[in-house]
Amino acid sequence: MTVRKAWIVATAAVGAALSFVMLLVVGVYMVAGNLANGIGGGSVGLAKGSVPAAYKTLVQKWGNLCGAINPALLAAQLYQESGFNPNARSPAKAEGIAQFIPGTWATHGVDGDGDGDRDVWDPNDAIPSAASYDCQLASYVKDAPGNVTENMLAAYNAGAYAVIKYGGVPPYKETRNYVKTITTLAKSFAAPVTRVDPSRQAAAAITYAQKKLGTPYLWGGNGTSDQGGRFDCSGLTKAAYESVGVTLPRVANDQYNAGPHPRRSELLPGDLVFFSDDSTDSRAIRHVGIYVGGGYMIDAPRPGAVIRFDPVDTPDYFGATRVTEDGAKALPTTV
Repeated sequence: MTVRKAWIVATAAVGAALSFVMLLVVGVYMVAGNLANGIGGGSVGLAKGSVPAAYKTLVQKWGNLCGAINPALLAAQLYQESGFNPNARSPAKAEGIAQFIPGTWATHGVDGDGDGDRDVWDPNDAIPSAASYDCQLASYVKDAPGNVTENMLAAYNAGAYAVIKYGGVPPYKETRNYVKTITTLAKSFAAPVTRVDPSRQAAAAITYAQKKLGTPYLWGGNGTSDQGGRFDCSGLTKAAYESVGVTLPRVANDQYNAGPHPRRSELLPGDLVFFSDDSTDSRAIRHVGIYVGGGYMIDAPRPGAVIRFDPVDTPDYFGATRVTEDGAKALPTTV
């Protein structure tokens, strides 16, 4: 059997099943289990590959430095600040993986690895310093009413005095957005302890992708008219969720952080599924598709191919994300 004939047979079989899958989508979501939404106290596990392997042990250790933080929250801060880039430098002269400005580093930087120096460019110092700084801020506002973690994040953004003055998170739009962003983003770095809430937009996102079956692949394609309506993998997933009002980042490795991560056995139609040659680092993800059930996804696989059904269970399967509107909104526009 030729490759083309094999593809036609597979397409027919999966296509016949898809309408049945779509009929089941609503029912599947109605009976799916709930996730405990809070990050919670104690030791929080990190989702598979969400933190690059080089920093995972540091984040897990120092994320438990005090009760106001946890590893997922610390990971969310590092991702939001630098995308785990130890060489990041901002226009405001913030430096390193934790984006300390020189004045703050001078007073709050610690020698995390005990080698006799405090180097803002060394994650072995910068990550412990970020955790230590968080915990110091938490101690400053420990008597303020409200959630200690939210008050700590508010102090990070607006200063401890503002938190004390207002008796909790101050009524500043920027500060409240920052607190919500980090606490939401932390959910995508935490390993779920129960089943993950289903996405309400998932069925419509699948419908959008289904209508694009057979469309030729285009590297960098966003489906615009000047591109002939063509897509690459992350362009397709972005457009599918954009059709239901959820704006995802443009590239696959950032889309991975748009919500919590169900296990392979818990996949539901509409989940984004990711593929990588490095199972320890979500920043190395190179491909994404939309799960439709039955072990298949819709994806835009590569140059020379068309948008089609492909199996999920391949050696390079990395993991999945159940996209949430809040999760997508929490992602930084650039990392």
